[in-house]
Amino acid sequence: MTTVVGTPTLARTRTELAAALSSAPHARTGRPHGTAVVMTMGALHAGHLSLVRHARTLAERVVVTIFVNPLQFAPTEDLSRYPRDLEGDLELLSGPGLLGADDVVFAPGPQDVYPDGDPVVRVAAGAIGDVLEGESRPGHLDGVLTVVLKLLHLTRPDVALFGRKDAQQLAAVRRMVRDLDVPVEVVGVPLVRDDDGVALSSRNAYLSADERRRALGLPAALRAGSEVALTGAAPGAVLDAARTALAAAGVDDVDYVALVDPDDFTPAGDEHVGEALLLLAARVGATRLIDNTTVTLGDRA
Repeated sequence: MTTVVGTPTLARTRTELAAALSSAPHARTGRPHGTAVVMTMGALHAGHLSLVRHARTLAERVVVTIFVNPLQFAPTEDLSRYPRDLEGDLELLSGPGLLGADDVVFAPGPQDVYPDGDPVVRVAAGAIGDVLEGESRPGHLDGVLTVVLKLLHLTRPDVALFGRKDAQQLAAVRRMVRDLDVPVEVVGVPLVRDDDGVALSSRNAYLSADERRRALGLPAALRAGSEVALTGAAPGAVLDAARTALAAAGVDDVDYVALVDPDDFTPAGDEHVGEALLLLAARVGATRLIDNTTVTLGDRA
């Protein structure tokens, strides 16, 4: 394993970013790509670091963006409360096997990403942005895709890595890149769970001890649905098993429990055979959590 030595360059403005990217990496390691980008909103945890470690294996230079994007928050959501800890994030990113002297952390303010204020022209997610997360959070995926496209232009990577915990976001980014001919390879990286099975999320910091115990209902629901899917049961039975497990854990404020085609997020009906995504979104206390897993639906003909 290659040891990464040094402190990454911190760029706060477009000019600083361009200067940091203009110099060639000091060493050539034979990795398949020149530059990889990992986009985050900060408050980093082990899930983010797994993305950075994976990016480290793919590219000579890794750029990590840290930007809390206002376009993807509704007026009623937690933009002002969203955890921010740039100093702590930089310390984490400089850990062994992560970022080094050739790498860049781009941590702009809103005025640097949107110099003319809220953009008039935005990316529309289309049909994939109208369901599930899009239905629960109207305009959310439009805001995500708009900032992702801007950051791709600014960082000019060969490969961009996204976590599979935000499965719908990953699917939407892939579709945008394909539809708009964006010259970047999109790589999905498996989600990371804490020791108790809860998917890692910056929002987990909001959970009380009791809420954390109830949050265990989400991975329990995914396990229950997966086990039923293994029996060859119909999609409705898989969904029922997941809902029952959520209720048993005291998770009663549920946004959705869904089975979808992994590519276009259309519902996986009785005719669907093969891989499907089982997705959950629910509030535990005031904190909204999402989770998902891949299940295999059999031929019931």
